[in-house]
Amino acid sequence: MREPLHEGAVSSPGEDVESETAAVRKPSWLRVRPPVGEAVENVRNLMRGRSLHTVCEAALCPNISECWNRGTATFLILGNVCTRNCAFCAVRGGSPPKVNGREAHEVAEAVAAMKLVHAVITSVTRDDLRDGGAGLFASTLECIHHRAPGTTVEVLIPDFKGSRSALETVIKARPDILGHNIETVPRLYPSARPQADYRRSLDLLRAARESGTRSATKSGIMMGLGETHQEILQVMADLREARCDILTIGQYLRPSKKHLPVMRYYTPEEFAELKKEAYDAGFLWVESGPLVRSSYHADEQARNAGLSRSEGTPIVREFRRGKEG
Repeated sequence: MREPLHEGAVSSPGEDVESETAAVRKPSWLRVRPPVGEAVENVRNLMRGRSLHTVCEAALCPNISECWNRGTATFLILGNVCTRNCAFCAVRGGSPPKVNGREAHEVAEAVAAMKLVHAVITSVTRDDLRDGGAGLFASTLECIHHRAPGTTVEVLIPDFKGSRSALETVIKARPDILGHNIETVPRLYPSARPQADYRRSLDLLRAARESGTRSATKSGIMMGLGETHQEILQVMADLREARCDILTIGQYLRPSKKHLPVMRYYTPEEFAELKKEAYDAGFLWVESGPLVRSSYHADEQARNAGLSRSEGTPIVREFRRGKEG
């Protein structure tokens, strides 16, 4: 695989988009359709009617049209304002509002209304809350298990500032997949996510596995912030050492001129090579592509992982190795 165009420190997040060189202009394979159509409106109206948020909208996900037209969406709980300000993320930072006491119930009702086979729940980071929002994750899981008992549920959690008790609260509510994104290589943490800690994120994933949970564990990484190939391979090795099962790899897309610039766009062929290298590292399932995000085709990931629900208990059968494609 070619090395990134620039290997130095990531440029200032205030760098103007137009100042990026022609070598890092957005390529044709990243063009997506706008979110329009009856199915899109149905999802939007459902969320608005229940005062719910989606990460699809808050994070400006490029797959919103595809996913909403398939009748799927990723729920964003604990509001839509984050207490952190990661330099790559489109989610608004600031002082979040009070937690909606009916949010868990409303999410479960929406899951049932959408007839989701697999639901994905994530959140903003809430460092202002004593448990980091773990209690609402647990309540949401419990409500979905009750309202839609045949639906498998995946959670994408924050780091809870390293709180083991917060993690245990979520695990006890029996998610089928427990995810936490590593996001980038450790060298780039100071510029990309200064309020996070690489080792803390690894420790969270390791602690989840050491808890004896039967949930599959999952993480994701973005490409194009200035990482080197060797650094990516080391992140893969670190995640596998933490016994992470599933990995998603996607292209970083700059949300605005205030965010970190894209240092490089990887080709579809390079993402295919990264997928092979991730399987070689030992991951049980890998999604890798320019538009891949944590919850992209998460229902298919769950199906390919052999996930099902029986009497309310998570069951993770042997993964099919999806090296082809």
